[in-house]
Amino acid sequence: MMDTVELIREKLASLQPNVLKITDESALHAGHAGARSGGGHYRLHVVSGAFSQKNTLARHRLVYATLGDLMHNKIHALSITAQCPEEIL
Repeated sequence: MMDTVELIREKLASLQPNVLKITDESALHAGHAGARSGGGHYRLHVVSGAFSQKNTLARHRLVYATLGDLMHNKIHALSITAQCPEEIL
């Protein structure tokens, strides 16, 4: 069975990312109410051409939509840095 980081990586592959860094920060939130619900805390840095011509809100919505049902059960909190390739040159 895949762990949540692998599931996130698999789902976000559809965005054809140039950079994809996923950090599991769940241990930092031990004892937090959300940690008990089964969903983890993650930090995401993704660079993709799919974000070109999109504002921050639209980029975050695209990530949430791409992750789909993971946002309802495997992920309790997600910190997102979403950039297009032109922004990291």
